[in-house]
Amino acid sequence: MKSASIADPLRVGDEDPTRTRRAWFFRGFRDRYALRYVRKRFHAVRVARGSAPLPNGDAPIIIVLNHPAWWDPLICTVLSRQLEPREQYAAIDRVAVEKYGFFRWLGFFGVDTTSLRGAASFLRTATTLMSQPNRVMWVTAQGRFCDVRERPLALRAGVGHLAARLERGYIVPLALEYSFWSESTLEALARFGEPLDISAHRGNGREWTTRIEEALTQTLDALSADAITRNPALFETVLGGKTGIGGFYDVWRRVKAWGRGRRFDPAHGTESLEVDS
Repeated sequence: MKSASIADPLRVGDEDPTRTRRAWFFRGFRDRYALRYVRKRFHAVRVARGSAPLPNGDAPIIIVLNHPAWWDPLICTVLSRQLEPREQYAAIDRVAVEKYGFFRWLGFFGVDTTSLRGAASFLRTATTLMSQPNRVMWVTAQGRFCDVRERPLALRAGVGHLAARLERGYIVPLALEYSFWSESTLEALARFGEPLDISAHRGNGREWTTRIEEALTQTLDALSADAITRNPALFETVLGGKTGIGGFYDVWRRVKAWGRGRRFDPAHGTESLEVDS
């Protein structure tokens, strides 16, 4: 039997991100800053066409992702458009939240990963959050930067214990990978795995952690197989970014195109990239 969704009320010292999140600030940060910033530094953000559909309905969703790079929060901010109009939150290291206080306005809440007290606080906050409908929580369950090829993933147990406490909702594995293809800028590649229906499974925290780790590993392996092909047709471009090399190289290519009566295409490869808004 699963315990009730709210096992323990929040205590003094626990964060309540519903009080500090500002929906208007999150939308402004994403649409006016994050999208532009990512466009300038990536060739594209792409989601694998083989991704599993995201759950319908109002059940809460916990997105568990690997943690390959500093870019992960910004790429997840771009991907958050796939989950609107749900309220969205994210668990990150407490040091980062204390250093950048505006993160709380975005719906981030800090987690002390160095102590049992911090783990217990995370469970109380996350369980309270995920007990309500139409919410999403993003979790980098590895708790540290890890290469996408590292196996086993060694997920921390917190997300498994959270799943064991909830009565309903979905765990959605999300694989991220950054790869150079034919352009001078990176491709940000993502794949959503098959959702795990919390109400359809039973198990304690350890069993749930194992189940989630297996699902995320499968999703990472599938994304890696797609990434190796360098075939953009296997992906949907959700945000187009920077193309071309820049500088004298592109000036020369532009002159050559003009001399041949052709329209200059800055893309180094053969793909014609549509820039999404």
